[in-house]
Amino acid sequence: MIMLIRKFLRKFFNYKNDLASLTIVGVGPGDPSLLTIAALKAIKKAKVVFFPVSSEDKKSFSAEIVKKNIKFKKKIPIVFPMAKNEFDHKEIWRNSAEMIVKFIKNDKSVVLLCLGDPSLFASSSNILRIIDNSYPEIITRSIPGVSSFSAAAAFSNFDLATKGETLIIKECPSTKSELIFLISQSRENKTVLVIMKVGNRWKWVKEVLKKEDIIKKSVIALNVGMSDQIIQNVSNFHDDVVPYFSLLLIRISK
Repeated sequence: MIMLIRKFLRKFFNYKNDLASLTIVGVGPGDPSLLTIAALKAIKKAKVVFFPVSSEDKKSFSAEIVKKNIKFKKKIPIVFPMAKNEFDHKEIWRNSAEMIVKFIKNDKSVVLLCLGDPSLFASSSNILRIIDNSYPEIITRSIPGVSSFSAAAAFSNFDLATKGETLIIKECPSTKSELIFLISQSRENKTVLVIMKVGNRWKWVKEVLKKEDIIKKSVIALNVGMSDQIIQNVSNFHDDVVPYFSLLLIRISK
C-alpha cells in the first residue's frame, strides 16, 4: 500500500522519497581517494549496502574501497561468479533484484556498490534494468565512478583520445584472429583501443601486439588503484601471467 501511495504521489505531484530507493554507486577502481563526493553522500544516506563478490568465501573489492564508510551499516554480499558459462547470470540478477526490492519495500534506502563505473561492463546495470522494468514505482539512480581505464590513462599520461581519433572500448577478444581483425579495422582510422579483462589471454595477446608492430604504442595496467598496481609500456613488461583486472591502452595509426 505504501509503495502504491508513493507511485501515485510521484506520478501526479513529482514526489520523491530518498528514504526508500536504490542507488547504484560507482566506487572507482580501487583507491578510496578516487571516490566522488556524490558516492560518499549516497553511501552515508543508505541503510543497507549490497556489494558483489565472486564467491561466498571471497572479499569484495568494491566493499573494501568503502569499508570505513559502511562499518556500521547493514551489509549484504551478492555472488556474481566470474565464470561466464557455468552459471545462469540472468537468474542471479533476478534473485539479486528481488532481495534488494524486499528491503526497499520495507522502507529502507539501498545502495549497490559497483567497482569502477556502473555504465561500463557492470552487472549492476542488469539489476537496475530488472527493477526499473518490474517495479517502476521504485526510485532508482546511478552515480558514476572513475573507470579503471581512465585512471590508468591519467596515471600513465596516456591520451585516451585526441582530436580526430576514435576511442573503442571492448572486452578482450577470445581468439588471436578476432584481435588481429579488430586491430586491422582500427588501422583504417586514428583509433585508440581500450582492451578490458585481458587476464589469462595475455600470453597470446602480447604475441599479437608484437606481430602487429604496436607493442611500443601499448600500455598495460594491472589492478589499477589497488596496492599492487602496475602500469607500464608493454615493451617493458615481461611477465607471462597477469591478474583478472588487467587492461590495455593501445594507440593505433596507419
